[in-house]
Amino acid sequence: MEVLEKLYEKHRDWLGIVASFGCNKEMAEDIVSDMYLRIAQLLQKGKDISYQDDINHFYIFRTLTTIFLDYKKRENKIPFINIDDVYDQSIEQDLDYTLISEEYDKILNELYWYDRKIYEIVQDGESISELSRKTSISYYSLYNTYKKVKTKIKKILWEIGLEE
Repeated sequence: MEVLEKLYEKHRDWLGIVASFGCNKEMAEDIVSDMYLRIAQLLQKGKDISYQDDINHFYIFRTLTTIFLDYKKRENKIPFINIDDVYDQSIEQDLDYTLISEEYDKILNELYWYDRKIYEIVQDGESISELSRKTSISYYSLYNTYKKVKTKIKKILWEIGLEE
């Protein structure tokens, strides 16, 4: 297990790399530990990860990146819920649509004018790519603005729904 020992000598470097992805210390430790396990499995299968009598740092970097992205994908997965399984007519009767509509309008009015206008244009059916071509504003700028506003509205409306 000479390779694993060489790997562990640079443990702080691996933690630094993972931390540069935006992870906290605990998550970085988990990712680096998973990297050690993956490398150990590869070595047991007879794979060689050396490069000129040293460790292939690029391969380790790619392994750390892959593990980090796998963590993020798992974190972002939203479970599928069938509406028929949870539908209850009493919930529908308890909702105050007037309050929700008023709160929605209030949220829109409190937004910065640019954010509100982008959101309204996209909600009215204009695609982000069309809007980007017409205005010469970056697609990603428009997309991020729309997504930010949509997330904010959903969060606030969800909180209202839970309080009722």
